[in-house]
Amino acid sequence: DDVQDVVDSSKKENAETPRKHQMGENIPKKDKIKFLVNTLLDIEDNKEAVYGALDAWVAWERNFPIASLKRVIAILEKEHQWHRMVQVIKWILSKGHGTTMGTYGQLIRALDMDRRAEEAHAIWRKKIGHDLHSVPWQLCLQMTRIYFRNNMLQELVKLFRDLERYDRKPPDKHIVQIVADAYELLGMIEEKERVLDKYSSLFLGAASDDKTRRSSRKKKKPAVMNHEAKAEDAVDASKAELDQESEGCH
Repeated sequence: DDVQDVVDSSKKENAETPRKHQMGENIPKKDKIKFLVNTLLDIEDNKEAVYGALDAWVAWERNFPIASLKRVIAILEKEHQWHRMVQVIKWILSKGHGTTMGTYGQLIRALDMDRRAEEAHAIWRKKIGHDLHSVPWQLCLQMTRIYFRNNMLQELVKLFRDLERYDRKPPDKHIVQIVADAYELLGMIEEKERVLDKYSSLFLGAASDDKTRRSSRKKKKPAVMNHEAKAEDAVDASKAELDQESEGCH
């Protein structure tokens, strides 16, 4: 496992390793990624040091290694290194790369996990929130959860109202329930009822699915009983035959 290798080897890097990498020798991609992650985990915690390490790491690359950097981000995320993850993503963006919904979504998640909800909100407003007709619902759900956890309820209901203005219907009940709960906490009971009524079909659909699953499970149980009944009948029949044979012998 790449992540475990990185963690296990973080403290075992010898003094020659940085020198060899800095010389730009041909090194397998996996080892380059491991080296960068180890460097980021051990380096001083300030922007200049991190950006300097990243600049040095890409200096020998002919093309910007976005694929390798995405792997680095994935490892940092798996290790819950949220602060480092934010720094790496911001550095990538500063180089003019990774300006996609996916990258901004990762940045927002990392900021939230690093307890920087206000900054996550600022990124959302500046880079994503202005184009709500095409933002994936998964990102919208992520942002509503961030707002709810951090008691930014006015921002939460504003986001949902904006989505409604684009005639975007929630794909499931989860985001609707979060919005309804936010309205209740804000004392806006009429708005809560409006939302629950407008999207009631999502809740009915979920209930119907649950009933279908329960019904399916119930139907399977009699089948087992039928097999048992058949087995008992077969045993009874065998006993009857034996009794008849016994009587015949007498």
